[in-house]
Amino acid sequence: MENNNQNLNLQQQSFNNMDGNRNYSNNQNTINQNNNRNNNQMTDNNNQNNNRRININNSEPANPFLFNGNEDNKGDENSDQPIENVKQVGSVTDISPVKDICFISIIGEIEGHTSLPPQSKTTKYEHIIPMIIGAEMDPEIKGILLLINTVGGDVEAGLAISELIASITKPTVSIVLGGGHSIGTALAVSAEYSFIAPTGTMTIHPIRTNGFVIGVPQTFRYFQKMQERIINFIVNNSRVDKKALLSYMYDTDEIANDVGTVLNAQEVIDIGLIDEIGGFSSAMNVLRGLIDEMEKKN
Repeated sequence: MENNNQNLNLQQQSFNNMDGNRNYSNNQNTINQNNNRNNNQMTDNNNQNNNRRININNSEPANPFLFNGNEDNKGDENSDQPIENVKQVGSVTDISPVKDICFISIIGEIEGHTSLPPQSKTTKYEHIIPMIIGAEMDPEIKGILLLINTVGGDVEAGLAISELIASITKPTVSIVLGGGHSIGTALAVSAEYSFIAPTGTMTIHPIRTNGFVIGVPQTFRYFQKMQERIINFIVNNSRVDKKALLSYMYDTDEIANDVGTVLNAQEVIDIGLIDEIGGFSSAMNVLRGLIDEMEKKN
């Protein structure tokens, strides 16, 4: 009996040792597998980091006239920067069909010193002015194309943008798409050469104001001087006759409940306000020609 018990104990110990060996072996295999996974993940992460460094080092320098937003997003393919650019200035910096032409869109209502309601489509002059200055100073930019579809807006802000465009040295071409109304007229003629789409229109009318007005002669003289600034700029930067422009501006028979005239594409060509009827390709061809002429002179 004692021998039998001893044999059973020995057998039980043998089974326990076998189970222990199996457990040890299984645990060791699990540890080895986990180590292999960790090593593979570390290798993949190192490769990805190296690729990111290569991409960042090989990336082109940012254009100074484009809105860059958060600097921390540079080089990140999953960045939401293009969406932020659309929200801020209406442009997507990732889409760059050409590197030597700066495209500037002036859409909606031109916002000046006072913020417009959030539901309004606006072009903020504090965004447009740095873009124009950056394009003038960037040696890679050879010309500027203005895309205009505006109802007008702040007179001083629009006139400031127009004066800046007219004063830069690089070739400029504008194209009115849809409408170039009110102060949009000055913006359209500020370029060296101007186009209007076949279905485009332009509204010419006197300046007006909203809000508090003091009914004294000084107020009238202020409006008169402001109107003269706009008229002189349009006349000096286009082929329109001043008397003809004034007659359209103060016409009382064309617009219901308002003073002024709405002119279609052919009419603005006939009076010399815009140079030519055409689309985007025509504007690009003329801008390329102006760029070639400047490069020959230099």
